[in-house]
Amino acid sequence: MLNRLTSYIGIFFIYALSLLPLSILYIFATIVYWFLFYIFRYRRLVVRTNLTNSFPEKPLSEIKIIEKGYYKYLATLIFEVIKMSTISKKELNKRYVFKNIDRLNAYFERGESIVACSAHYGNWEWGTLAIGLHVKAANFAIYKPLTNSIYNKWFRHTRTRFGNQLVAMRQTFRALSESKNSPSLFLFGNDQAPPKEESHYWVTFLNQPTAVQLGIEKIAIKTKRPVFYLQLKVVKKGYYELDCIPLCLHPENTSGHEITDLHVRLLEDIIREEPTYWLWSHRRWKHQPNATQLLGVSAPL
Repeated sequence: MLNRLTSYIGIFFIYALSLLPLSILYIFATIVYWFLFYIFRYRRLVVRTNLTNSFPEKPLSEIKIIEKGYYKYLATLIFEVIKMSTISKKELNKRYVFKNIDRLNAYFERGESIVACSAHYGNWEWGTLAIGLHVKAANFAIYKPLTNSIYNKWFRHTRTRFGNQLVAMRQTFRALSESKNSPSLFLFGNDQAPPKEESHYWVTFLNQPTAVQLGIEKIAIKTKRPVFYLQLKVVKKGYYELDCIPLCLHPENTSGHEITDLHVRLLEDIIREEPTYWLWSHRRWKHQPNATQLLGVSAPL
């Protein structure tokens, strides 16, 4: 009972904060950055380790600059996510611009379906919210439910305000089956670490052996859906540009792991170009390959 009450109180304060303009929320973000970075030192060791292992060629001085930039952006992202529950369609469309969305809609207009992927890069949450305003088909974002059922229900409502739908990871194939008779877009995160027992394919990603989920590739090949990458660019604080990039238009003609290698390498290029905006505080490399798996690690393309 106490946990339920605490959850509802938390949701109330999040909603109240979301009513404030972003200009005020960004002031709060500056304060939160100082607490995260200097006071609580939130996952500082995880971030530093991830950065130094990913960029062994960079001097410590440059690593520290990226590290600080990441925490500043993380604080900004927190308040942008808070703003999601009340942001208007007009403001979201002004701040989150889609490029080449006609590439996707051309398939939907022909009655065809698509698989798309992106990463925890920049403000992916606004992208999940905004895509429902731009695609001319049912769209399903695959997500991992929160353990707190009250927060999960509220965030599901927040994330689907503008027409998109959320599908729990374990319900993906069911949702695919139920939507097979009409055009649809299924959107996956391509940087999710698979559970240790499901880590069957390893690549060298950011200079480290990295387990990669194969679901995007398997679904694309099985359903013959073309694969697009939704590449996000941070234009300036609070403003984003998302480009719809064709990654593999004929997945049924690909060889083993070709699609997976393509989207992993594209993400690596995006991160190398501007590393500040990836989710470095995630323990992406907590699982390591055994000796047999290590021998089979796919080298960079």
